[in-house]
Amino acid sequence: MADVIFYEKPGCSGNARQKALLLASGHALQVRNLLAEPWSVSSLRPYFGETPVREWFNLAAPKVKSGEIDIDRITPQAALVMMIIDPILIRRPLMKVGGRCEAGFDPERIGAWIGLQPTEKRVSDACVRSEAAARRAESETKATPTAD
Repeated sequence: MADVIFYEKPGCSGNARQKALLLASGHALQVRNLLAEPWSVSSLRPYFGETPVREWFNLAAPKVKSGEIDIDRITPQAALVMMIIDPILIRRPLMKVGGRCEAGFDPERIGAWIGLQPTEKRVSDACVRSEAAARRAESETKATPTAD
């Protein structure tokens, strides 16, 4: 299988699920700290390929969630500089196999690229805390009686 360089945010439960799926699929991982890596424009840019700039960002990052950074209006160069200064802005994980780099964890894309074992539970790059909050809000909405 593949030897994957996997850049994570240490302690991220989403990254932990992603690593477990990659390992269960037979891949070897070289795990690195995304936040401690000395990124440069030339080392970071290949991970985003031809994807739109908005897809380069971690949507759960505080500056993105608050609207401080308008990810629909930012230039590629400005986005890279911001990410180098504040790596929490980078969509994770970043993965590299051979010469190919990818940002984010789309199981279909990764499965086609290096292969993944099928799972009952979907593993993605969405923040686990954000997913849990959305599920709580949805169940609270369903449980709240409405006045007619």
